[in-house]
Amino acid sequence: MARFNSLQAWLNWQEQFHPRLIDLGLERVTEVFNKLHPVYTKPLTIIVGGTNGKGSCIAFLEAIYKAQGYKVGAYTSPEIIHYRERIKINGKAVSDEMICEAFARIDSVRSDVSLSYFEFGTLAAIDIFVRANLDIQLLEVGLGGRLDAVNIIDADVSLISSICIDHVDWLGGTREAIGLEKAGIFRANKPAIIGDNNPPSSLINAGKEKQTLLRCINQDFNYQLNTKEWHWQSPTQNYIHLPKPALKGQHQFNNASSVLMAITELQPYLAVNKKAIEQGLKNTRLLGRFQLIEGKLPILLDVGHNPQAVEMLADYLTTYFKNKKIHAIFAIMKDKDISAIIDIMSHVVSDWFISPIKNPRAVSKTILQELFIQKNISNVVFGFQDFKAAFTAAKQNAKKDELILIFGSFFLVSEYLAEFENN
Repeated sequence: MARFNSLQAWLNWQEQFHPRLIDLGLERVTEVFNKLHPVYTKPLTIIVGGTNGKGSCIAFLEAIYKAQGYKVGAYTSPEIIHYRERIKINGKAVSDEMICEAFARIDSVRSDVSLSYFEFGTLAAIDIFVRANLDIQLLEVGLGGRLDAVNIIDADVSLISSICIDHVDWLGGTREAIGLEKAGIFRANKPAIIGDNNPPSSLINAGKEKQTLLRCINQDFNYQLNTKEWHWQSPTQNYIHLPKPALKGQHQFNNASSVLMAITELQPYLAVNKKAIEQGLKNTRLLGRFQLIEGKLPILLDVGHNPQAVEMLADYLTTYFKNKKIHAIFAIMKDKDISAIIDIMSHVVSDWFISPIKNPRAVSKTILQELFIQKNISNVVFGFQDFKAAFTAAKQNAKKDELILIFGSFFLVSEYLAEFENN
């Protein structure tokens, strides 16, 4: 008999069950996985790691393989609105019932092994994909790579989108240290694709030591950008006159380019034609990444929460919203480089509305106030009861054709979309 009969009940229990919400390591999750699937026949697998761009790469891959007619499973995290967004088949979230059934199967075999919230979710995704008879599964690394639960699966292609400073408490405080952790998903004699323009030497060296088939952007594959289209080439494949990616921002060309390299490496096993690539690039959708909601007062949503992601956001705003007042609703977790993020955005944002979010990891109002005072930024409003109050104040302060920007945390963007979805 299942422990719970609703997804929310399972998730509430998982949040309290394991002593640490984040607990990196493969021993526990491997033990349970081997009991869950003692004989595991793996579908073709691409594992995507990196600091920024993981979700975009998965979305491009999913859209292109789906356009070709393949059955595609995609596992990503975190969700924006509903937990079930983490596990998709052919672009659609699986049902709560399917996830509950997977949780029950995991619970029935784990004995006294304790699993973290993320480990339960990862095992559920893999279990659901086993039963779905997929052509390919796309797995996004949650944190790091080497000790992330996703790494129990051997990738046929590994893809690292970018390396920058984030999650320093778990991964280290330098790009070299972080690169080494990300390289944990590499496998011998399998393609390892690197989309970072300036990859740390630790990442390259790890690829060589593991005897991977290293494929680096600007060396083993590259692209050229024109006004309305772009071209991509590798030693074995050229694509000319490609449509620009539906996902906005200059960095998406790096992500899409890395994805095309992954697809090229898998062509002998899963053929994809140019028409599917074009269709996939044009049809890729991703909540919360440079997501523009049109209207008399446009709203831009972005989950960027580290300096590299926020620099991309600032570049996008100065390019496409030049000379427009930008009213930012902002919230962020306390373990981020908040000072650098404020510095980057202070030249772009006209005024700030600080929204409270219900999360123990969120930075305190006091610390944020001190940071803004230190930086001599006075156009900041605190004291809102909830996100809705901050959003209302920003709207009242903005004029037609100015921009409301909601950024800094998945949880903040989620609050807007949950509200927006219900209206």
